[in-house]
Amino acid sequence: MPETSIEFSIFLIFTGAAVLATLALFARQAMIVAYIVLGILMGPWGIGLVNDAELIKDISNIGIIFLLYLLGLDLLPQQLWRMLGEALWATLLSSIVFALIGFTIGYIFGYPVLEAMLIGAALMFSSTILGVKLLPTTTLHHKHTGQIIISVLLLQDLIAILVLLLLQGYGKGGNIVMDIVWQLGALPLVIFIAWILEKYVILPLIVRYDQIHEYIFLLAIAWCLGIAELAVLLGLSHEIGAFIAGVVLASSPIAFFIAEKLKPLRDFFLIIFFFSLGASFKMDILAEIIVPASLIAAAAILIKPAVFKFLFVKAGEKKMISQEVGYRLGQISEFSFLIAVLALESHFIRENTSYLIQLATLITFVVSSYIIVLQFPTPIAVRDKLRRD
Repeated sequence: MPETSIEFSIFLIFTGAAVLATLALFARQAMIVAYIVLGILMGPWGIGLVNDAELIKDISNIGIIFLLYLLGLDLLPQQLWRMLGEALWATLLSSIVFALIGFTIGYIFGYPVLEAMLIGAALMFSSTILGVKLLPTTTLHHKHTGQIIISVLLLQDLIAILVLLLLQGYGKGGNIVMDIVWQLGALPLVIFIAWILEKYVILPLIVRYDQIHEYIFLLAIAWCLGIAELAVLLGLSHEIGAFIAGVVLASSPIAFFIAEKLKPLRDFFLIIFFFSLGASFKMDILAEIIVPASLIAAAAILIKPAVFKFLFVKAGEKKMISQEVGYRLGQISEFSFLIAVLALESHFIRENTSYLIQLATLITFVVSSYIIVLQFPTPIAVRDKLRRD
């Protein structure tokens, strides 16, 4: 079959995504599931209408860069300080528990120790996309439940950033310890350079031209991609650089405006990213991974809510709030998709281990979405009394 043009591929991705997303909303599902399923259907292992999955994947990586950038923009230093209490200990203790569970399952099924460790690491994280998208706006911004959930997710994301950093160091080959040490040294250097540029270049420009929204939009994109390239130049990754760019700019009075304006651009590329995950998924290894993937997914869905409820009740939270927090965090994260892909590219894990993590994550997305919309207030709740914008 001849290669399809990039224009036709984009047409198929977004037209198909609109159709399947509509079906997903009718089924009370997260739309991210629709994008991945569409990739499986349209990709080389489906009907093959989009057969250049690597090109699509390269384009989609921009979405991950913007995702990390916006995550950094939301991470105010003073907010991080407020987290250093119950959310910190709950996050660290739960991460240890989930990592041990994932490692045990992987090891029992015969995966090597390092690969079992990565399976455990993937199980540590809950989905920021589901956690935020299925929270009503009033809960997200004003209710204590939303504050707890966002605090845990942000702390988990910081741990995920560290995992990505270590994987990248491993992927460079050669002296692994020295590569990781170099990256840990390059990290504060990038932060320092970004802080200097932000203080003496970016902020003065924002103050002077803050009324020209088109310019601020352009400057925000240039800042993100510029620091991302600086990070690559110093041996880090685009994603780490974008995250640093966001954190450094988070205290700016215009950070919220930038974050809101860039979300549509982020979503555009993230749709392509999740489509590319589905398109690159090899269905011929499904029989090999379906049992361990289902067990890992079941562990996340059943154990995560109980662990979070227990930890937050012990921290002094009410049982109802702790239970809701647990269920809303009771899945594996889109960061686990990213970790699985990067670990495969770094030759840290084998192909079947990467797809195992991806399949387990997808299963938890589907089941967790149903559980949340059936029991708790969400913008897409099944019952009217639970529907909250």
